[in-house]
Amino acid sequence: MECCGLLTAEKEPVPLKSIEVELEVRDHVATVVSTLSYENKEDKPLEAVFVFPLPGDAAVCHFSAQIGQTQIIAVVKEKQQAHEEYDDALSSGQQAFLLEESEQSPDIFTLSVGSLPPGESASVRLEYVTELAVQADDGLRFCLPAVLNPRYQPQGSGGASVQVTSVPASLVPYSLSFSVRVSSPRPVSKVESSSSLEPLQYLNTEQTQATVKLAAGHKFDRDVELLIYYKDAHQPTAVVEAGQASAEPGSLMGDPVVMLSLYPEFPQSVMSSLASCGEFVLLLDRSGSMGCPMSGGKQTETRIASARDTLMLLLKSLPMGCYFNIYSFGSSFQHIFPKSVEYSEKSLEEALKTVQAMQADLGGTEIIEPLKHIYSQPCIPNQPRQLFVFTDGEVCNTKEVINLVKKNSGSHRCFSFGIGEGASSALINGLAKEGGGHAQFITGSDRMQPKVMQSLKFSLQPAVKDISVKWDLPNIVSVTLLSPPITAIFQGQRSLIYAQLSGQSSNAAEGCVTVKYSLAGHPSENKLHFTLKPAEDTGLTVHKLGARTLIRSLEMDKGDGEGQCDEGVKEKVVELSVQSGVSSSFTAFIAVNKGNNEPIQGPLMRRNIPTPMMWSISQSFMASAPAVQYGNKLGSMPVLSWACFSIDSAPAVLVACKKGASSQAKSGGFFPGIKKKFQAVGKQKKSSLGMRAAPHQAPRQDGMSSSMYDSTYSSLGENDCTLSIQPPRDPLLQLVSLQKASGCWLLDPDLAAVLGKTSEEVENTKPPLVNQAVWATILALIWLHGFKMDAKEEWELLAMKAVSWLRAQNAPSKCVEAGNTLLGCNVQKDALGL
Repeated sequence: MECCGLLTAEKEPVPLKSIEVELEVRDHVATVVSTLSYENKEDKPLEAVFVFPLPGDAAVCHFSAQIGQTQIIAVVKEKQQAHEEYDDALSSGQQAFLLEESEQSPDIFTLSVGSLPPGESASVRLEYVTELAVQADDGLRFCLPAVLNPRYQPQGSGGASVQVTSVPASLVPYSLSFSVRVSSPRPVSKVESSSSLEPLQYLNTEQTQATVKLAAGHKFDRDVELLIYYKDAHQPTAVVEAGQASAEPGSLMGDPVVMLSLYPEFPQSVMSSLASCGEFVLLLDRSGSMGCPMSGGKQTETRIASARDTLMLLLKSLPMGCYFNIYSFGSSFQHIFPKSVEYSEKSLEEALKTVQAMQADLGGTEIIEPLKHIYSQPCIPNQPRQLFVFTDGEVCNTKEVINLVKKNSGSHRCFSFGIGEGASSALINGLAKEGGGHAQFITGSDRMQPKVMQSLKFSLQPAVKDISVKWDLPNIVSVTLLSPPITAIFQGQRSLIYAQLSGQSSNAAEGCVTVKYSLAGHPSENKLHFTLKPAEDTGLTVHKLGARTLIRSLEMDKGDGEGQCDEGVKEKVVELSVQSGVSSSFTAFIAVNKGNNEPIQGPLMRRNIPTPMMWSISQSFMASAPAVQYGNKLGSMPVLSWACFSIDSAPAVLVACKKGASSQAKSGGFFPGIKKKFQAVGKQKKSSLGMRAAPHQAPRQDGMSSSMYDSTYSSLGENDCTLSIQPPRDPLLQLVSLQKASGCWLLDPDLAAVLGKTSEEVENTKPPLVNQAVWATILALIWLHGFKMDAKEEWELLAMKAVSWLRAQNAPSKCVEAGNTLLGCNVQKDALGL
C-alpha cells in the first residue's frame, strides 16, 4: 500500500505540523517556550492527542492557544474538574485544549487539542522553567527530550499507564526549529551540543550574552542536549525576585522569593584522603530495552554492553577492604552473592565472570522488588552503603520507586545513571535527590565510564553530616523555606535553596545565609552575603521554580506509604498549583474557546500524534541482548523490528535487510537469506570470531503472541543482507580488565599486546632483579600516563590503587626509566605518584 503525506501508525494524517522552541538561559535557569502548530486537512473535526516528555523537574507555567486571531489562555484547575470542562466543551461542539501531567511520572505530559474543524489551523504555546544540572566538567546541561520510550507497567500495579503512539525516531512527521539565548553575570565561554549547531554569536563585548541555533536540516528524531560553559562557574549566587503586584502579600506569589546557588568547597586535606571502605551495591537494569543501541547512530554500542564495560571499570576501581554485591533486574531480579562480600581477588573474579555474561534478557523493568531486597539486608558496621543504579528508566511507577528510596535514605546514598535517550529524568534525578547522591545521564555518543567514575569519587568522599542552614536577615524580614532540607553536599557540586521572604525591607538591606556541616569529624561552614534588592525583569521565574520545588516536596509526602497522597496534602498541592499557575500531578491546564457560538458539526475523530521512540517494537519483544538488528522497509513506511539469535561468545552482529518479495521463513527456522550469509561469513570468520549462529528461534517474552512473533519474522526477506562486526574492544578497557584486585598487573602476553609489544620485548627489557608484577604494573601506569591522559578521569582511581601497591613493594626508580625507553614515553616518576 502506498502511503503519502504525514501519517500516524494507523495510516491517518498527522495534524501536528511543526514545533518551534525558544530557549532563554539566565545563568543556570532555563525558560523554554514551545509553539506547536496544528492543521486539520481531513473532512471531519479532529481531536489531536500528543503524549510527550518534558524534563522531570520542569515547572510548566503557561499554556495558551491561538486560533485565527483569537487567543485563549489556559488556567490551572483541579484535574477532575478540568477533564469535565474539556469533555463538556467537546460534547457541545466547542474547541478546547487540555494539558496534564501523568500521575505516575512527572516527566510525561498529554496535550489534547479538541474539535479542530476541517481546514482549520491552531497553534499551542507551552512554557516551562527548569534548573540546569551541573556536569563533571562544570558545564550546565539542558536537554530537550524528543524521545519517549514505552514505560513498563509493573505486574499487578493499579492505574492505567499513558497510551503512546510511537514511531521510530527517524520517522517523526513534524519539524523542529530551536533557538537559544544565553545571558549570565559571567562570560559565556562556549556552547556545545549533541546536535549540529550554527556558530555561537556574542551580543556584547563582555561576552555575557550570546545566541545560537540548531543547524538547518535537524530532524527531531533524538533528544537535543546542550552544554553551556561559563568562566568562573563555581561562584555562589543569590537572586531575590519581587512578588506579583496583583497577588496578596503574605502569599507565595505576593512575597519576594530568593534563590540561592551554593558551591561548598572542602579543605584539600579532606579531599586528598578518599575513603577506603564502604559497601558498594550495584543494581543493573537487564530489561529487554537495554539491548538497544546507546544512540540512533549506526553500529553504536548497546546499552547493556556499555554497562558491562562500566561495571568492570567500577569494580576494578573499588578500594581494597570494602564490600560489594551486584544485583540485576528485569521482570525478576538476581544477585551474584547472597549478601555483600569483602572485595578480594577471588570475589572480584567471580563477579566479573558473571557480569561479562549478562544480557538484556530479563523482560520488563520491575525495579521495586530488588530495591526492597537490598534495603532488607542489614548494613555492615563502618562500611557506609553506596547504591549505584544503572537503568534506561523505562518505568511508569516512578513516584513509588522514588518514595521507597526516600524512605530508606538514612541507610545509604543512591547514585543513579540514566542510560540512552528517553531515560526518565524524573526517575534518575529523583533517585539521586531522595537518596542523597548524584544523578548522571549518558546519551548519544557519551562514554558512560567517566561519568560513573565521577560518581564513584563522590561516593568515596566523606559523607557530610549535620547540615544546617542559618539565615541572618533584618528583624522585620522572616523566611519560609520552600526547598526540602539539604541531604547531600559534594565537593564542587551546586546546592539550590528557595525561600519566601515576608515583611518589608529597604532596597539597601543585606541578608546572609550560612550553611554549616560536619565533614570527616570537623565542623565546616560556607557563607553567602546578598542584597535584598529585587532583580529586575525576571518574569517570576524564581517564584515558579520555588512553587515547583514545594509542590514536588508535598507530592512526595505520602499519607499511607503506598504511593497514595494524603487528602490534606493533595488539597495543599492543588491550592499552590492554582495560585502559582504551575503544573502538578493533581491539576491540569484547561482552555475553552467560548468566543465561537457556532457549534462544530460532525463526529469528532481522535488522532494520536506519533511520538519519537528509539525503537518501534516494545521492550517485551527484546528477548535477549539483540545480536541481530534488522532495518526493514515496507513500501514507503519504514519500521524497525528486533529479532534475537543465540550466538556463542560473539561480539554483537548487525544484519541490515531490505524487504524483498522472495522466500518466507519456515516456521521456527532461521531466515534463509540470513542463514546463507551467516554460513558464508562463518566459514571465513569462525576461527577469528569464536562464534556460531544457532538456527533456532529466540525465546518469546510475555506480551508477544506467537502469531505476532512469527509474522514479524516471516516479513523479512533475504535480499541485500549484509553482515558487519562491531569494532574491537577499547585498549584502555582491555588494560583495565587485566588489573588485579590489589592494584597490580601481571607480566603476560595479553598485557604485552595492549602495550603494543611482544612478550619477548617486554620480558627482555625488564631490569634485573625486578619483580615481574612490579615491572608489569609500572609499564601499565606509564602507558596510561603516556597515551591515555585524555581519559584520566576513568583510570585515576585504579592508578592510585596501583601506586599504593608499588609503594608497598619499594619499586626501584630505574624501572620508570626502562619503561619509558620501551614504550617511547617521557613520563616522570613524580607524575606517576612514586
